[in-house]
Amino acid sequence: MEKEYGEKVEILTRSNVLDEEMEEPLRDLADQHCDIIFLNGYSEEVREIAPEYPYTQFCQASYMDMTNETVPENYHTFKGEAYQGRYVSGIAAGIKIRQLIIDKVIDEDQAIVGFVAAFPTSEVISGYTAFLMGVRSVVPHTVMRVRYTKTWSSYPLEKSAAQQLIDEGCVILSQHTDTIGPAIACEEALTERPVYFVGYNQSMSEVAPGSSLVTSRICWEPYVLGAVDAVMKERPIEQLVTGNVHGTDICAGFEMDWVEMIDLNQQVAPLGTQEAMDSAIEDFKNGEVDQVFYGNYIGVDPEDPSDTIDLTNGYIENETTSYPTFHYILTDIITVEE
Repeated sequence: MEKEYGEKVEILTRSNVLDEEMEEPLRDLADQHCDIIFLNGYSEEVREIAPEYPYTQFCQASYMDMTNETVPENYHTFKGEAYQGRYVSGIAAGIKIRQLIIDKVIDEDQAIVGFVAAFPTSEVISGYTAFLMGVRSVVPHTVMRVRYTKTWSSYPLEKSAAQQLIDEGCVILSQHTDTIGPAIACEEALTERPVYFVGYNQSMSEVAPGSSLVTSRICWEPYVLGAVDAVMKERPIEQLVTGNVHGTDICAGFEMDWVEMIDLNQQVAPLGTQEAMDSAIEDFKNGEVDQVFYGNYIGVDPEDPSDTIDLTNGYIENETTSYPTFHYILTDIITVEE
């Protein structure tokens, strides 16, 4: 915002705010007559506070499915369609695994990827499933092992979970947690065995230069800049921000630059990796990939085993909401480790 709009905007920030302590800083910013407030906390307080400040637009990074929810007119949610980046990063991981098999570094039955996850939310499950689908598009017999840390941010727990996955034979790891622990575990293990790391939202190339393969991330700029522009022009945000609009909720993927790939490690990635990624990204941009969650798979809801899904006809993610809703564990190919 500062780079784009300069002196046209005044930016106030409140950092290190716990979810349960969000009300006070929100009210503080609104009381200072902020025209628009962006936040990424996991709290329903925002929706409750918004009607009290009708001249402030509250824009919250989506953390739950808002379909059929009644929300204030000045409350908005947004998120990049992360599954697209996860899928493309899975393609890069699959090409690396294929090279390891061809070079006889690992056997065919050692095509195992690991995932360090915080909680079994649909956002997390959707992400690691899309990642595995990308890997299997290259190496169809690849399987996945998942370990939950039950916290978003704990270096020792994340590193420990990654080390256990590596000890169980995983040759590529990724994560949906917040610290560098899993990347460090891969870097330290690389001297003894082949193991590589795929990042999410934050590149790990500096802390894990030998094992880091590639990173996918959500890019917030298109929404943030567009939303600010809408407020300055006194127009509804969803009229000026380009994306897939669902009421006051909006999302987009590669086609609108809401998702991007960064830091492909050319020293680690096999020849042709960039080209394969570019091809998949173009397919997403052209609307030729709408069913990443597709194939001869059965998925089971971990919270309700009676809730199952047959992916023969596919599942379209982010069809009606910016929040990822795919929440099924694919039987036989994904194992949740305790």
